[in-house]
Amino acid sequence: MKSNKDSYYIQKIKNGDVGAYAYLVDRHKKMAFNIAMQLIGNREDAEEITQDAFLKAYQALDSYKGESKFSTWLYRIIYNASISKMRKKKLDQVSIDDDYNASVSVKSTQSALQALTNEEQKLYIDKALNKMSSEEKTIINLFYLEENSIDEVCEITGLSVANVKVKLHRSRKKLYGILEQFLQEELKTIL
Repeated sequence: MKSNKDSYYIQKIKNGDVGAYAYLVDRHKKMAFNIAMQLIGNREDAEEITQDAFLKAYQALDSYKGESKFSTWLYRIIYNASISKMRKKKLDQVSIDDDYNASVSVKSTQSALQALTNEEQKLYIDKALNKMSSEEKTIINLFYLEENSIDEVCEITGLSVANVKVKLHRSRKKLYGILEQFLQEELKTIL
């Protein structure tokens, strides 16, 4: 189990084995970078945020009580650092209520996706995620790809349970709308 292994290395670090932190960095660096990248959208800034967050997490490791998974605690640090960076740059945020929510036929989109190969599905989903706001992508990735619970997503993002559920619902609906649009365009090019 991931959290058991993390707690083992955290205890080693707290007992003076600073080299054990490399294990935690290796284990979580990809998702940590992905969260920062999705929120910031700039590779250099995302790398800087990820490095700073790992340093901050290391320095604050004594304050980590183990009440949540280490990854949840770390991703919260990265999320907050990314949001702070975005505020400093005053980046414009895309509204969650875009035109994609208008009329989505979830069943037809699902059946069209199922007709594709796994590789094609991943390609379309990645392409659709890139059309979404950074917050939407992050919430979908935390919940579906990283398999965090709603409570863990709340802890990472600082949003309420109701807010996460609403944003997750709207983000899924928007994702289906974008996918439906892509699949219709693909169908037109084939015919």
